[in-house]
Amino acid sequence: MKVIAVCSRKGGTGKTTVVVNVAAELAACGWRVLLVDLDSQGHCAVGLGVATDAGQKTSHRLFVDVDAQIGDAIVETDIGNLWLAPADPRFDHGAGERNDLRLREAISREALDQRFDCIIIDTPPSLDTLLMNALLAAQHVVVPYVPHPLSFEGVRQLIRALFPVMTRHNRHLKILGFVPMMAAEHIRQHRAVSGQMSRDFGSSRLLPSIRNDIRLAEAFASGQPIRIYAPKSRGAEDFAKLAQEIAQRLALMAHAGRSRLRSKSSNAMSAAQRRKPEIRMSSAIICTFA
Repeated sequence: MKVIAVCSRKGGTGKTTVVVNVAAELAACGWRVLLVDLDSQGHCAVGLGVATDAGQKTSHRLFVDVDAQIGDAIVETDIGNLWLAPADPRFDHGAGERNDLRLREAISREALDQRFDCIIIDTPPSLDTLLMNALLAAQHVVVPYVPHPLSFEGVRQLIRALFPVMTRHNRHLKILGFVPMMAAEHIRQHRAVSGQMSRDFGSSRLLPSIRNDIRLAEAFASGQPIRIYAPKSRGAEDFAKLAQEIAQRLALMAHAGRSRLRSKSSNAMSAAQRRKPEIRMSSAIICTFA
């Protein structure tokens, strides 16, 4: 099972738009997708047209109730193959005991990998225990950004926060890529910022861009992914390309991981085989002099 955290340090980058629409695209391809909303704004439910009430169990309950289960918060959406664990808009980010492994432990304990092919986590912009929970539970990070100097600085801040996590706390965590949002190549500033992103992080890290399209905002307000609301719009076209690229990168990473495991296993067997004659020789010498 793939676990993807979608992160941004700055508001207004289209983070939740990416989460909702990529999840819908992957679900349309047959993936069983769970969307976990850890951002207390609760916009994932809005974008998917999921009505929540005061009695609805949420993803945030996991962080204030030791007996809570993420599975209790999962609800079906109107989109086939897509489920949601909604956020609690009233959640106090200072509440509860800090446990940065709570989400990862819940995913493992509740065997969610048996129910879903992919979990996508919408993270809060703050550097708190909820973001850490997402990063320690995930294997991949997707970072949306607007080609603007302030958004670019937000990306740099996020990368500085990610570095100790990736090098010490979760070495399986990889940056899947950066998504340029509301991109317009005819705007000089957009070209300049995207060029700087390529130089700083590598052009291969840039995922397909999402162009500015009013239909995306309309779709979100109507509680529908863009592929359903306006399937022939450029927003729908862009998100189809983005989801396809994400799926391809995940497949390539999985293949590379299997290849490394086979290589390690082969090297270990070869080393063991090289050591065997030495062991037999030592035994023979011992037996000779016994």
